[in-house]
Amino acid sequence: MRLTARGAGLCAAAAALLAVGLIFGYRHLVVLGTACVASLLFAAGYVWWRPRLTVSRGVEPDRVMGGESSTVTLRVGNTSRFRGATLVAHDRCGPASVPVPLLRLRAGGETTAQYAVPTARRGVVAIGPLRVVRRDPLGLMALARGYGGTAQVWVYPRVHRLSAVPTGITRSLDGRDDRVPHGTITFDTLREYVVGDELRRVHWRTSARVGELMVREQLDTSLPRLVVLLDDRRASYPDPELFESACEAAASLVMAAFREELPIALRLLSGRHAAGNATRDYLDLLAEAEISDISEKSIEELRTRRAGDTLVYLTGDPDLSRVSALKTAYPTLVAGVFGEAAPALERVVVLAVRDGTEFAAAWDGVRTW
Repeated sequence: MRLTARGAGLCAAAAALLAVGLIFGYRHLVVLGTACVASLLFAAGYVWWRPRLTVSRGVEPDRVMGGESSTVTLRVGNTSRFRGATLVAHDRCGPASVPVPLLRLRAGGETTAQYAVPTARRGVVAIGPLRVVRRDPLGLMALARGYGGTAQVWVYPRVHRLSAVPTGITRSLDGRDDRVPHGTITFDTLREYVVGDELRRVHWRTSARVGELMVREQLDTSLPRLVVLLDDRRASYPDPELFESACEAAASLVMAAFREELPIALRLLSGRHAAGNATRDYLDLLAEAEISDISEKSIEELRTRRAGDTLVYLTGDPDLSRVSALKTAYPTLVAGVFGEAAPALERVVVLAVRDGTEFAAAWDGVRTW
């Protein structure tokens, strides 16, 4: 509960009137001061009454690409059996506040309100709770209460189609690395049979030994294992829009890898990472990524434990000395530098671009894939 500017003025006037009236014996001033106090007490009692509201919230969809539509649906019910309510509530939507008018909400009634979530920028939009501010008729006091839960909308970076992908590296049994345009299928591991597996992949000898069907898992050793390393240091981006472009490039690489069924790992320089078979995990990480003052963790990890054979480093810093140290660990090394020209490096494909669109064009223009 808080006093408005009018309420604070009335409170000060009440104190002054009562003090002067009681000290100097002016009864009329005492009456006026008492009336001011009564008004404040009435205002406090009025705003203290809590509307009995139920709030349910739905967001559809809760994950969208930048610029796509997402809608919040609020269902607000008045569970009071006797009193109606006429209120103006506000629902938090990211940094903004969306007014939700609740006009003549009768006892036992329900109303529905909808509004669009702003999805122009990448990020995670926090929604809710519904905030109801109750004011007295004299405008002396106000009391805000929250209703309902919260939700989130993940706004993914825009994706630019990449038509070119690395060809991959085949690892032969004697240790040689050969570039080939097609894959080589080899045995990887055994697992339990599940409905839908092909019977020709059942390993009958092992199945007889363990007493249940076991299936061979096979791996294409020529498929490139892509590692995308996104620089999320604040010092690397003099313009925050460059980081947005780097996120678009990372999202484009993720979607291209899944389209071509290539294994990929996504890492932030701060240490967060995503890997697996669901694009949602990668895009969620990119939606949540923020530039900050961080300590570098991923460079040393990638140097000591190689995570793939093609490393793509995305940054706004033209100083590539950090990633150039990984040349011995990764046969293919690509650096996408946003905003400034970057020096050419031996055995490193440097793409100096300004935004995600230019990155896609420069990526498809590389002839060494």
